[in-house]
Amino acid sequence: MKFPLYFSKKIAFSKDNKNNLSRIIVFIGRLSVALGVIVSLITVSTGLGSKTAIKERMADFSGHISIKSKQSNNSYNSSPLSKEGFQLQKIKELPDVASTQQYVTASGILRNEHNFAGIIFKGIGPDFDHERFKKFLIEGDTPHVKEGFFNNGITISQKLASDLHLKIKDSIVAIFSKQDDKPLYRKFEVVGIYKTDIKMIDELYVIGGINHARKIQGLKNDEIGGVDVFLKNINDIDEDAPKVDQLVGYKNYTVKATDQYPQIMDFIAIFDTNIALIIIIMLVVVIINIVMVLLILIIERTNSIGMLKTLGASNGQIRAIFINYTLLIMIPGLVFGNLIGYSFLLLQKYFGIIKLNPENYYVEVVPVDLNPIYIMAISLGILLVSAVALILPSYLISKISPVKAIKYN
Repeated sequence: MKFPLYFSKKIAFSKDNKNNLSRIIVFIGRLSVALGVIVSLITVSTGLGSKTAIKERMADFSGHISIKSKQSNNSYNSSPLSKEGFQLQKIKELPDVASTQQYVTASGILRNEHNFAGIIFKGIGPDFDHERFKKFLIEGDTPHVKEGFFNNGITISQKLASDLHLKIKDSIVAIFSKQDDKPLYRKFEVVGIYKTDIKMIDELYVIGGINHARKIQGLKNDEIGGVDVFLKNINDIDEDAPKVDQLVGYKNYTVKATDQYPQIMDFIAIFDTNIALIIIIMLVVVIINIVMVLLILIIERTNSIGMLKTLGASNGQIRAIFINYTLLIMIPGLVFGNLIGYSFLLLQKYFGIIKLNPENYYVEVVPVDLNPIYIMAISLGILLVSAVALILPSYLISKISPVKAIKYN
């Protein structure tokens, strides 16, 4: 074992340290490290967890990637997808694609004696993923559609249900209009109520049968207005979107879920800034405390430094001893910081202790991303940055004269 590391271990774990002034200094250093780790862990885990949770809520409703017709011109009324170059089967066979579902949309109005509301009627087909949608359901179910049959059930948002005073099994009239045509009236029964916590979705979308939407839009029985593509991992969306785009044909186009709601993505981008800022502040606080610990330990052990120099130890070796000594002091702080921080995150993940206002944050409970890589990276990062930061103040040792140090008491 190298001499500096061996000697630093001897003094770090010496029983003599328990009854002198360094005990208080060591405690303060460990406390600052533990607090730095706890705050950094919570910031990173909740920040990244929130980003992923909000993205997944958007994607689980409208697909990670949506395929639309260029004739739609961003309208809420679907135009039929062109079949020229559109290779749906090959899209399904892409390794990162979990599933696809077809739809047709039509804009309209829900009206009853209580109120009225503008809506987007999203007609779903037999391939609709009811299991994926269950996380949004508060009550009831989504319409189960069969090809060639009209299902009069609709699933509406909690916001629309509240505004229109609707509950399960209530009937509601929807009015749809097409240019130069008379309004179309359809009567539906509420079979489910959902809530995504995303205002732009909850205020507009009604889930119904695709055959009603086809009839309203004047589409043929085999025509569709779009396809929602669901990926296995939301983080692969930027990589997989171009692959899907190559298989949709030149008359159709793709839209990523992250591009459909730019205002939400702007909100999510703030998390990166906040995470970086808080981690920098915590690192500065930890470094300042650890440097102060090192300086006080050097002053307290001036006599030992003189003895080491007299015995032939170089300034570099003595600097290494005290840097190692200070880093060894930090280890209990890192351990306890990780234990406390991780325990709190586990409680939040499984019990949802801290709640949020979904109108402002798009989620009801603070999400947590428990990734062991973050824990290792934060702890190793604090150790590495602290080691580098200790190099400069450790040069104070070279200024200490052996003769004066031995006389120092």
